[in-house]
Amino acid sequence: MPVMIIGAKGQLGSALCSVFPDVEVIKADRDDSGCVIDICDGKAVLQCITELKPDVVFNTAAEHELRTCEAHPDRTFSVNASGAMWVAQACAAAGARLVHISTDYVFGGDSASLPAPYTEADPPLPLNVYAASKLAGEFLSAAHCPNHVIVRTAALYGLAPCRGKGGRNFVETMLGLAATGKEVKVVDDEVTTPTYTLALARQLRLLTERAEPGLYHTTCGGSCSWFEFAKAIFEEMNLQVNLVPAKSLDFQSSVRRPTYTVLDNKHARDAGLDIMPHWREALKEYTAARRSAANTAV
Repeated sequence: MPVMIIGAKGQLGSALCSVFPDVEVIKADRDDSGCVIDICDGKAVLQCITELKPDVVFNTAAEHELRTCEAHPDRTFSVNASGAMWVAQACAAAGARLVHISTDYVFGGDSASLPAPYTEADPPLPLNVYAASKLAGEFLSAAHCPNHVIVRTAALYGLAPCRGKGGRNFVETMLGLAATGKEVKVVDDEVTTPTYTLALARQLRLLTERAEPGLYHTTCGGSCSWFEFAKAIFEEMNLQVNLVPAKSLDFQSSVRRPTYTVLDNKHARDAGLDIMPHWREALKEYTAARRSAANTAV
């Protein structure tokens, strides 16, 4: 079962590579991975996928830095919408299953109203260019490749660098701020579910092998504010930090963003396929893996 991972050097792509030790993995990326691919080039994408003939294609490529997306909507839609369409068309032509990664940001919830977690049946309401482009990518992927698994996830962090955010994820950003010894302010009015990429990768393999085509929410269990997540990070790392709650309005931003994006993994759970751990348990696994990697590097 050859598997192609588009974005293989990214935070999620790297984790996906690690959960397929027993099959051929075709690493596709925009630079010198096993296969160079630019998903904005439809002809090149078609040629690459039809020639290599993978059974499954994971599309993890995305423009996702919010301010950059807002400033460059043409580039953002080229990657997140048109690029997703080119991959979907190529998968259909090659007879491959498409696993397309989307986002919780397609919803525009407000934490003040305390909504219930969103299921796959809830109507999306994108608030910014990034969210709108990812929702468009979902529709185009489903329209052009019948054998699709579209996965919405949230608040990713993992051992591999997040290239779209300067190499850091939220955990590493918090640890970097803690190292300064200064006060750390984190918002307590934005609620989501932090999701460890390795846990997500394991779930994606299961969905790839057993799920019916369709849309799936896939995050760790439970929910928390970013402040609660930061507090848990410092507890897991045994750090004493002057952590102070803040409001999203305290941080000036030109980009509208939702304050509640908790997802309910209903489709996978109803199918008996939801194996995602609680977010706190996933954080424990991540911090243990981080320590192990640091000890190995010494």
